[in-house]
Amino acid sequence: MKRAKKDIRRRKKISVPKECFFCKEKTEPYFFDTPILQRFLTQRGKIVPGSRNGLCSKHQRAVALNIKYSRHLSLLPFVSRE
Repeated sequence: MKRAKKDIRRRKKISVPKECFFCKEKTEPYFFDTPILQRFLTQRGKIVPGSRNGLCSKHQRAVALNIKYSRHLSLLPFVSRE
């Protein structure tokens, strides 16, 4: 009896920055800096996880909090329209 070969799917390797952006710049995320915060959003407006954007856990939590705060102040959109 022959075994069926398993269909092995290869995932695309995503290049992740090695250093945290805020640790490297020696700054903290601030809700009023919308251009910087938009770097950590997808095109659809979702917050990018820390495993993909290279932030340390401390700054990932702060970025998420500041993005949510700036959304409530209408500085960033909740959802982007296409």
